[in-house]
Amino acid sequence: MSSVKVECVVKEHYEIGESPVWEENDASLLYVDISGQKICRWSSLTNQIESMPTETFVGCVVPRRCGGYVIGEGTCFAAVDWQKRSISTIAQVDTDKTNTRLNDGKVDPAGRFFAGTMGLEVRPAELERKQGSLYSLNSDRSVVKHFDQVDLSNGLDWSLDNHFFYYIDSLSYMVEAFDYDIHTGRISNRRSVYQLEKDEGIPDGMCIDAEGKLWVACYNGGRVLRIDPQTGTRLQTVKLPVAKTTSCCFGGKDYTDLYVTSACKGMDEESKTQQPEYGGIFKVSGLGVKGIPPYSFAG
Repeated sequence: MSSVKVECVVKEHYEIGESPVWEENDASLLYVDISGQKICRWSSLTNQIESMPTETFVGCVVPRRCGGYVIGEGTCFAAVDWQKRSISTIAQVDTDKTNTRLNDGKVDPAGRFFAGTMGLEVRPAELERKQGSLYSLNSDRSVVKHFDQVDLSNGLDWSLDNHFFYYIDSLSYMVEAFDYDIHTGRISNRRSVYQLEKDEGIPDGMCIDAEGKLWVACYNGGRVLRIDPQTGTRLQTVKLPVAKTTSCCFGGKDYTDLYVTSACKGMDEESKTQQPEYGGIFKVSGLGVKGIPPYSFAG
């Protein structure tokens, strides 16, 4: 194994840093601060951060083929014009509910934007169970609901051959797989591929590498796991200097670096003293594997 190096590259203390996406054209990392209610872009070349406020919790952000971005904000899919700093609603989800919000999301290889909802917290760290659903936004702006009874919709990605969809409902403490039809966007045959161990934390955001293995950020676990979804085995554990690791994506030159977001919401002062880089974004290099470029929403 090559020597793995972990460094904090974005030293801001984000409440809930999430949804990292590498933008190859200008070597930038796109991401959100969910409860900090903003979309951010960090340039790896200049180390500058640009940000744009949102009106409510913003769970995820993805690039759009025609320019700009699409976000999951509150219970809306919305278009972002980064130049004009404007946000306009595309479609609404969970229209029969008042107690949910969109959380993690990602674009499939055909350009559909998948994102799921979760129940809002009634008390700190205690959310309403089984309130969420998984949705996808098609290029024609139609929305498909795939299933409901979700606690906390989170990490998602697709196998390299497009035959499988991987998914995390965090409070199930496992990574699941579905058969995937890339032509219709339909999912079927739900099953578990990896059950987290007690000390590994809560499975959060995830991404896939060029070898078809999954990288899962573990909230309250301070680590990212590399999992083989074919065999259900853990291949590698990368420890981070903060406990609340939230998501990850590959980026950098040839997608050889793994960027990991983190959160500080709910941390006490003692934990912050022990973890001074709390809420920051980390670059993990020397992993010896590459990621794949992200897909953009087709609509």
